[in-house]
Amino acid sequence: MNVVQDFSILALVANASVPVKGVMALLAVVSFMSWYWIFRKWFTLRDARAKTDRFERDFWSGGDLNALYQGAVADRHGSGSLERIFEAGFREFTKLRGQRSLDAPVIVDGARRAMRATYQREMDTLESHLAFLASTGSVSPYVGLFGTVWGIMNAFRGLANVQQATLAHVAPGIAEALVATAIGLFAAIPAVVAYNRYAHDIDRIAIRLESFMEEFSNILQRQLK
Repeated sequence: MNVVQDFSILALVANASVPVKGVMALLAVVSFMSWYWIFRKWFTLRDARAKTDRFERDFWSGGDLNALYQGAVADRHGSGSLERIFEAGFREFTKLRGQRSLDAPVIVDGARRAMRATYQREMDTLESHLAFLASTGSVSPYVGLFGTVWGIMNAFRGLANVQQATLAHVAPGIAEALVATAIGLFAAIPAVVAYNRYAHDIDRIAIRLESFMEEFSNILQRQLK
C-alpha cells in the first residue's frame, strides 16, 4: 500500500525536528519585528520629510525669525528635525548676543555648535533600529541555513535504520529543512531592501539639515554686522 506524504508547508513545519522548529520560530519572530520596524520607520521618515518641507517653506518665505522661533517653542511636540535645529541655534544666538563682550564670530560659532548638537540627536533618532534591519538581513539566511543543515543531517541519519534507502525516506526531512532556508530568506530580503532604502532617505535628509545649518549661520552672521 502506498502512503501519501503531506508536503504542505504547515505539515512540514509541524513534523520538523525540535531544533529546526526552534530555528523557524526564531526566524518568524525576527521577521515579525523586522516588518514592524519597516512600517514604523516608513511613517517616521515620511513625517520627517513633510515637516522639513513645511518649515523650509515658512523659513524661506521671508518671515520674521522671532515669530518662527516663538512658533517652534510653542509647538515642540509637533515640530520636525529642521525646526528643532533652528530653535536651538536661534536660542543660543539670542542668548550670546545679549552678552556685549562677545565678538560676532564667537556668537555665530556658539549658535552653530548648538545646532550641531541638536542635529546629532535628530540623526540618532532617525537612524534608530536601522542596525536591527541590517543585522536581520545579514544573519537570517545563515540561521535558516543552520536549520537546513540540521534537518538534512537528521534525514540522512535516518537512513541508517532502513535496509533499502530510497528518495521517499529522505524527501520529508529535506523538504522540512529547506523550509527553514525559505523562512530565513523571507526575513532577510525585505530587511535588506528596507535598510538600503531608508539609509538613502536618511542621508538625503541629513544633507538638507546640514545645508540649512550653514545657510542659517550665514544669516545670523549678517545680522551681527
